[in-house]
Amino acid sequence: MSKKFKSFFLNLAIEKPKTVLSIMLVSTLTMLILAVVPSLFPKHFPNLNGLKIDTDPENMLPHDEPARVFHDEMKKNLDLSELVAVGVVNKNGIYNKKSLNNIYTLANYAKTLDGVIAVDILAPSTVDNVESGSLGEVKFEWLFAKPLENEEQALAIKNKVKRLPFLQGTIFSEDDQAIAILVPITSKDKSYRIYNKLNEKIKTLEGDDTYHIAGLPVAEDVFGVEMFKQMAISAPIAMVIIFLLMLFFFKSIKLVLSPMIVAMVSVITTMGLLVATGNTVHIMSSMIPIFIMPIAVLDAVHILSDFFDVYPKMKDRKKALYHVMDALFEPMLFTSLTTFAGFFSLALTPIPPVQIFGVFVAIGVLLAWFWTILYIPSFIVMGFNEEALKNFGNKPLTGGSQGFLDKILLAVSVITHKRAKLILLTCLVILIFSGIGISKIVINDNPTRWFEAKHPIRVADKVMNTHLAGTYTGYLALSPTADGSKIKGDFINYLKPKMTQYMDAYEDPVSDQEKDFILNTMDDLLKSASNKTEFYQSLESSIEEKIDSGSNEDFWEYTLELIDKLKSDLHIFKNPEVLSYMDDLQNHLTTLDVVGKSSSLVDVVKTVNRELLGGADKEFRIPDKKEAIAQSLITYQSSHRPQDLWRFVTPDFQIGNIWVQMKSGNNQDMQAVVSQAENFINKRPLPSGLSHRWFGLTYINLVWQQQMVSGMLSAFLGSFVIVLLMMTFLFRSLIWGILSMIPLSVTIILIYGLVGWAGKDYDMPVAVLSSLSLGLAIDYAIHFLARSREIRKHHSNWSDALGVIFSEPARAISRNIVVIGLGFLPLLLAPLVPYQTVGILIASILLSAGIVTLVLLPTLMTLLNKQLFKNN
Repeated sequence: MSKKFKSFFLNLAIEKPKTVLSIMLVSTLTMLILAVVPSLFPKHFPNLNGLKIDTDPENMLPHDEPARVFHDEMKKNLDLSELVAVGVVNKNGIYNKKSLNNIYTLANYAKTLDGVIAVDILAPSTVDNVESGSLGEVKFEWLFAKPLENEEQALAIKNKVKRLPFLQGTIFSEDDQAIAILVPITSKDKSYRIYNKLNEKIKTLEGDDTYHIAGLPVAEDVFGVEMFKQMAISAPIAMVIIFLLMLFFFKSIKLVLSPMIVAMVSVITTMGLLVATGNTVHIMSSMIPIFIMPIAVLDAVHILSDFFDVYPKMKDRKKALYHVMDALFEPMLFTSLTTFAGFFSLALTPIPPVQIFGVFVAIGVLLAWFWTILYIPSFIVMGFNEEALKNFGNKPLTGGSQGFLDKILLAVSVITHKRAKLILLTCLVILIFSGIGISKIVINDNPTRWFEAKHPIRVADKVMNTHLAGTYTGYLALSPTADGSKIKGDFINYLKPKMTQYMDAYEDPVSDQEKDFILNTMDDLLKSASNKTEFYQSLESSIEEKIDSGSNEDFWEYTLELIDKLKSDLHIFKNPEVLSYMDDLQNHLTTLDVVGKSSSLVDVVKTVNRELLGGADKEFRIPDKKEAIAQSLITYQSSHRPQDLWRFVTPDFQIGNIWVQMKSGNNQDMQAVVSQAENFINKRPLPSGLSHRWFGLTYINLVWQQQMVSGMLSAFLGSFVIVLLMMTFLFRSLIWGILSMIPLSVTIILIYGLVGWAGKDYDMPVAVLSSLSLGLAIDYAIHFLARSREIRKHHSNWSDALGVIFSEPARAISRNIVVIGLGFLPLLLAPLVPYQTVGILIASILLSAGIVTLVLLPTLMTLLNKQLFKNN
């Protein structure tokens, strides 16, 4: 490394502390203003981007991701909305006057809330009872349109519900203990406010019912809001603990303020830069401060630790600082660069929020290094004179004056030298144990499980999925393939004779001219149209032109009716064969324990057909003829909720939708449902011309989780190789480069082995923390090896050098383990599981990396002494 480069920084930090302070203040305030002011006064700063918050996990995928594009397209085509599910439970039976009237009140209140699609609310008071009238007639009447007056009315509703199978499990539980109100919302970001409003209303209702609010939109939005609150609580608490631990080690409040300032400046500048550049603060990027803080403090602890040890010997703060910074400058630079590489590699993942997270944590790492190198020495020079440092520092590591930490380190140095082979064997056993644990890791995530088990969202999820068919929904769309809608010979052979037959049946003779016009037009369009839909649309346009001409309007109007009859072949989901296939597929899916219910157009047709034919249970079936199916569907459209039909099929009957209600939102369970469908379709192919594709929030979560896992693995492997090359360059030796990677490798294997043994799912926080493990584990190895090589130059043998290595360098590493590891354990008290995960894994990574570095590296160096120190 260039001496000029190092000298520039050291001279600036130690000789011009006021300049450093000025640069820090100006740059930090500038980024703060660029981030905050435009948000407060957007009209005055139209060209600057202000703070934008996005808590929607759906945005883990790019907007042009095929699965997301299809999801949005199907929601639009089928007029589907996200749902907030309100569960009302009464263990003594929900069908009583008090409970049903409370549900009626709550449903009416929900209609008044901003962001709720009132007309589509599904509740006992907003759905129809379907009953037979006279033969061939169906009566659609509100299940109950006003508050009940007596218990007999409640019992009557219970009896009616038993004959509404397409609502059983969806809003009425089969055990008669629960009812759900499904509240459709205009957008997911309104979920948190609607959630709070509903809870406020619930508090005013009397009775012995219990109320629960669940659903993925609620879980995701509530988590997003609470996570930002938790960040404002947990991060400061962690910093206070770190501050107190450093105070314990370094005995000076004033001195340990400097790392806190570096951490704050690094976080403020990074987040300010993120906001000012127009990036949205997502769930992932909200955790940037939590990741930057330990890294920002890490290097500062090394400087303070060495200064604490060196100053008593030199009694000159500038000389001591030059000595410390000269020894630490290169290791700290490379540890920062390797950590930068680890996080920046996340830019290679296909998930935008993870990319932003990785890039800006990487930027924060370099900022932390920059300000640590400049500000910590400047702070010491400005804040302390020699008199103030009179009793400052650590006593030499000798004799009876040794402290508890010093005794442990000396014992470790002796053991690693005398029991090297035993330690190596023990390490191999631990790695085998960890390898088995890794094989047990399950890749899975579920936004609802981001809350603690006792959180109301988690409790609601458990209770409602116990009583009802499931609050998680996956949708399976069936639609014509591109090939299935093509114009083929069988279509042509059917079409023209059928049209001729219709024209011959017309009440007045059709002229040859009119007949030729129609048949010739059809011939031309059959050659030019790309598919059946386009053909019919063009044919209708040609006939409408004839109507506009004013000649023989009655015949041309009749011709349009004929075309409409011909188009019935496009109404795929009026075909008994297709509906029977869907029915069988639904039954197959419900054999999975996680699937509570499956619904489709089939359920509507069966129910209406039964009532059209007098209400006998045996008539609860799919009619044998297309005309009878069409009659059932037309009849249903006279109900109070005809729009519900178009949730199951598009108005042109070209796309059918199977709803799959699941009792779990785990990715694993969604994947099991997908696999179950694939197995069925592979054995029994879809009816000719149809294709299938999944969509829905639960499925979207599965897609981004799969992409995250593969993306994280690729990014980690890439950064691992880059770090190895950097280490080889730093030490000018491949063997030293490989040696430096051992603590990192062992730490990752150990941590993820323990994750597997503990039964913890490999979810988003666990995946992201692999980058942190790379940065922190390599940090200790670099410091230990760089200082070991330097110390070994001044000693005739490795044994003598080892005692010195386990003084200042090992003490700095040990202090870091304690300060950062214990400092983030308070995150375990957070009510959000990802924060707990971050807390325990940061502590585990620090502890493991430190122990592996201090135990395994000197062990290997003892065994490989001759190969490593050839020139000594």
